[in-house]
Amino acid sequence: PETQTVPAGGKHAGGNGDSRAKKPETAPNAEAAASIPACTPQNSTVKVSSVSRPINHLLLTVTNTGSKDCAAYHAPFLRFDDAQAVYPILDDSKPQAVVVLSPGEKAYAGIGLLGQPGEGEPVKSDNLGVIMVDKNNKSKGEATLKLPAETYTDSLGFVTYWQSDVETALMF
Repeated sequence: PETQTVPAGGKHAGGNGDSRAKKPETAPNAEAAASIPACTPQNSTVKVSSVSRPINHLLLTVTNTGSKDCAAYHAPFLRFDDAQAVYPILDDSKPQAVVVLSPGEKAYAGIGLLGQPGEGEPVKSDNLGVIMVDKNNKSKGEATLKLPAETYTDSLGFVTYWQSDVETALMF
């Protein structure tokens, strides 16, 4: 079986092992990862927060509040101002493996707003719809979050795939 280092904040299911890992842990194979239930509003909480760096970014954090592992599949679908279309997903942020969360663990997604006051459009309402998806990229429920004050977006904005650490989620 493959081995890999388990990063803080979540495990990757499948993926490449790291022969330099000091404490390798056996990772489930891709088939086993596919059988892990999705993180949903019923077994997780989601919050949005401001970050100081990089500028024009927000951070989404999902926490497994259930009693069993759940997987943060794909990227969250975001809806600003009750828009019909979801916010663009940054393909370059796709991780090598699905982030699997044990109870209490967290996963992260970065939101690149790219708009600034005077540029882009201010968000008209203070609500952000966050739609969690399953392994087939189908909706498993929506959480409505309050956005930080003075949030601006423009057509260049994006959301990343779920990541196991804050630094990776905000590097795009």
